[in-house]
Amino acid sequence: MSVLRVTDLAVRYAPDVRAVRGVSLTVGTGEVLGVVGESGSGKTALALAVMGLLPENARSAGSVRLRGEELLGRTDAQLSRVRGKDLSMVFQDPLSALTPVLTVGDQIAETVRVHSGATRADARARAVALLDLVGIAGAERRVRAYPHEFSGGMRQRVMIAMAIANDPVAIIADEPATALDVTVQAQVLDVLRVAKEATGAAIVLISHDLGVVAEFADRVAVMHAGRVVESGPVEQIYGRPGTTVTSGLLRSIPRIGESPARPARPARRDRPERPAVLEVDGLVRHHPLYAGTLLRRRAGTIRAVDGIGFDVREGETLALVGESGCGKTTALLEILRLSRPQGGRVAVFGQDTADLRATRRKYLRRDVQVVFQDPFSSLNPRMRVADILAEPLTTHGVPRSRARGRVRELMELVGLEPGHARCHPHGLSGGQRQRVGIARALALEPRLLLLDEPVAALDVSARADVMGLLERLRKRLGIAYLLVAHDLAVVRAFADRVAVMYLGRIVEIGAAGHVYDAPAHPYTRALLDAVPSPDPGLERRRHRVLLRGDPPDPLSLPAGCRFRARCPRYVTLTAAEGALCEEHDPESRPVRPWEEADQAVACHHPFGETGDER
Repeated sequence: MSVLRVTDLAVRYAPDVRAVRGVSLTVGTGEVLGVVGESGSGKTALALAVMGLLPENARSAGSVRLRGEELLGRTDAQLSRVRGKDLSMVFQDPLSALTPVLTVGDQIAETVRVHSGATRADARARAVALLDLVGIAGAERRVRAYPHEFSGGMRQRVMIAMAIANDPVAIIADEPATALDVTVQAQVLDVLRVAKEATGAAIVLISHDLGVVAEFADRVAVMHAGRVVESGPVEQIYGRPGTTVTSGLLRSIPRIGESPARPARPARRDRPERPAVLEVDGLVRHHPLYAGTLLRRRAGTIRAVDGIGFDVREGETLALVGESGCGKTTALLEILRLSRPQGGRVAVFGQDTADLRATRRKYLRRDVQVVFQDPFSSLNPRMRVADILAEPLTTHGVPRSRARGRVRELMELVGLEPGHARCHPHGLSGGQRQRVGIARALALEPRLLLLDEPVAALDVSARADVMGLLERLRKRLGIAYLLVAHDLAVVRAFADRVAVMYLGRIVEIGAAGHVYDAPAHPYTRALLDAVPSPDPGLERRRHRVLLRGDPPDPLSLPAGCRFRARCPRYVTLTAAEGALCEEHDPESRPVRPWEEADQAVACHHPFGETGDER
């Protein structure tokens, strides 16, 4: 039976932007419909129209029926009796959707009381039960916590708990896992699955991640330019796409099980023959934490980066991967400072950064540049593209006449049209803005580029375009890359070597093929298991070992192995084997040294030593 039926829905924003054009779809009880498409295709406008949450400058037409009752055209007061009760929504950003001055328990209880008239005690008990259902440990205690006291994944669990508080018949989930790490994303999707089973609700899952939709949805609708261009069972759409839009989206997705199409880089024995552009040894960055206002006292230390080491050779890409808070970006920023580190050693092109004079440091910055995650916030909104690209050139003394010619070269190099030179950043798409960021970083012809999540803010096709551009630039210019990323599929397609970080330490490092095909550390294996595949059949058949819970409090790290509280391998060990993990911090050692494999792991009981290969 159809629970939610949308017929010929149109949404128009003033003055004349047609965001949704004649969309029709249905969702039945207990069914999951995935709505996919690029940014700007109309997915979120569709969701807001169904929920009756469009802004004042938007107008809608058509029909939206929930269990046969028309919703379009109702007043806000009438819709408020439906929203949160029969129809709920899980928003992309829970931090902005939750009220910061109320505890999560009060917010869930309010949702219950408004629609059911329950007593305060009953509503609070329901809030505790819901937090427990969505997998928040210590629900009786955490119900008194505020949103800022939860991690991103935990906040999304709270949003799901609120969405199912009154057993709705339909749930709209707008990119519920987009801003989360791959492990937390997998956990949130599991929670959403539990919520569906508990309520029997129909779910509309809006996402640009086709892997997530392949894992979770029964049917899929593909949107482009405000229209549904193709819809049907997920296996049919993914296996036999009927439009070029769908085919293009599927082709844009890097698959974690596939080897990169580019030629392999030199093997381990050839690496020392190429000069090192970056050497990091024992790098440390600890942040003291203070409590109190008038009488401040030292409350502890956060070990953001805790003694990591690696090198990057000429023309090579090394990727730092791991969950949020593992220290990836902190390590990148410490390198970018080109000054004496808090601890350890950083050498750029053979020069120790601790010994650099100011003039030499400025000269070295020509050779070490950075591309940030969000091009919109890293580009000056008041400057035109031509001025943005010319700025680093004039700062380093390049004459304006030469700078103008170099700007034209850079725009051609990154695939921007001449007309873009007159645009401001807000007049460009996300992919175009990132191309400007890359062009700016290349202006001074650097030898090392630091990439901080360069495609995380882009949709799937723009992501593929930008990563393809970076790969072509590496081949053409011979640049070395240090890439920070949490998208393991992108890393597999792009990186030569991978370093996996957990709580400030590198737990595994080596050639990408070795780390991906035969992960030695349980954390690496769990990260890879959590990556959804854009193959519905494979996604439903494969066995995955997912991490449970969050990393430990960085102010009170456990003795011994920092990962053991979440390690699926630790629970299978004997008492004697487990004692090693509890008492001793594992040191990095080679994996399969008899094969001369370019791979090392910091684990007392790594995979691969006793024939337990993947």
